[in-house]
Amino acid sequence: MIFRILEDQVAEQTRALKAADRRFMALALVLGRRGQGRSWPNPAVGAVIVRDGVIVGRGWTQAGGRPHAEVEALTRAGDAARGATLYVTLEPCSHHGKSPPCTDAVIAAGIARVVSAIEDPNPQVAGQGHARLRAAGIAVDVGLLAQEAARDHAGHFRRLRDSRPHVILKLAVSPDDRIAAAGYRPVAITGDATKARVHLLRAQCDAILVGIGTVLADDPLLTCRLPGMEARSPVRVVLDRSLRIPGTSRLVQSARETPLWVVTSSTAEAPAAMKLGAAGAQVIRVATATPAANLDLPAVLRALTERGITRLLVEGGARVASSFVAADLVDEVWLLRGNEPIGAGIAALDALPLSAITASPRLKLRASETLGKDSLTIYERA
Repeated sequence: MIFRILEDQVAEQTRALKAADRRFMALALVLGRRGQGRSWPNPAVGAVIVRDGVIVGRGWTQAGGRPHAEVEALTRAGDAARGATLYVTLEPCSHHGKSPPCTDAVIAAGIARVVSAIEDPNPQVAGQGHARLRAAGIAVDVGLLAQEAARDHAGHFRRLRDSRPHVILKLAVSPDDRIAAAGYRPVAITGDATKARVHLLRAQCDAILVGIGTVLADDPLLTCRLPGMEARSPVRVVLDRSLRIPGTSRLVQSARETPLWVVTSSTAEAPAAMKLGAAGAQVIRVATATPAANLDLPAVLRALTERGITRLLVEGGARVASSFVAADLVDEVWLLRGNEPIGAGIAALDALPLSAITASPRLKLRASETLGKDSLTIYERA
C-alpha cells in the first residue's frame, strides 16, 4: 500500500511538472513572437527562466537580432538563474558570431535544466548547442511544443534549407471571389477588425511585396498603421521590371522613413534607378531571360534572402498572387472573405481559380475564425 501511494505521488508530480513545462514553453513562444518582423536575419526566439515555480527572467530576440533571447532572460534573472530551468523556443547557439555563444552564457549562469522546443538546423548549431549543455552537466529536454516552434521559426528554417523566405500570401476576396472592381478600381472588401488583423500580420513580417500594377492602381503605403506600432512597418518591396513606379507615389515619397526596395530587371534604365536611389529607395536588379520577360520569382526571393529577409508577406495583386501560387512558392495563405459581392471585377488569382488554394493538395487547412462580419481561413504547406 505504501509503495502504491508513493507511486501515485510520483505520477502526480510528473504530471504537474509536464503541465508546468508546457505552460512556460507556451509563454516563451508568445514572447518570441514579439521579435517577429524585427529580428531578421536572426530567428525570433523567446526564453523564460523559472526557479522553484517562479518566473525570474524573460527575454526575446531584440531588434536587429541581438541580444539573443537567452542573454536577455539571463540578464533579467541575474543570480536567480543559478539552479533554475531555462525554457527556450530554439536550440541555444554554440558558435561565435557577432556575439559569444548563448551556451556559454547559460553554463556560466548556473542553469540546471534547459527545455528546448526544437533543434536549430543551422549547420553551425545543429545539435551542438544541446550537446555542449549536456557536456556541462545540464539536463536538456528537447521537443516540447516543437510543432508550434517550427511554425514560429518557419522563416529561419526556410532560409537555411531553401535559400528563400517563408512566403505568406494574403488575399482579401469578396463572396464572388473578386479582389477589385472592373478596371482594378479598389473596393473596400473587409471591415475594421480584419484590417487591424492584417496590419498586425504586417508588423510580424520582415517585408511586404506587391507588383507594380497594385502600386499604379492603389498608390498604397503598405505600412503598419496600428496605434503605436508604426515603427514596426516591414520593408516594402515592389516588383517593377521596367521601373514604372512614379516618383510621386506614396511609397517613393516615404522611402526615407520606411525602407522601399524596388526589384527590377538587369536591363532597366539607369536614370530611373538613379532617381529612385536619390529618393531613398534601394533598387535591386535580377536577371531576366529576355528584356520583356517577367521577373524570375526564385531569383527575386534569393535576392531578398541575401539581404536578410526571412518572412515575406505577398499582398498582390492578382497576377503576382497567381504567379507565386503557380510556382509553388507559397508556404502559408491568409484568405480573408468579406460579405459584399463585387460583381464584374478582378478575379482573386487572375487566370487561376481560387480552388488552386482551397482545394490544393499542396496546402492544408490550419485554422479559421470570424472577424466581425468577415472570415479568415489560414492554409499552410502540407
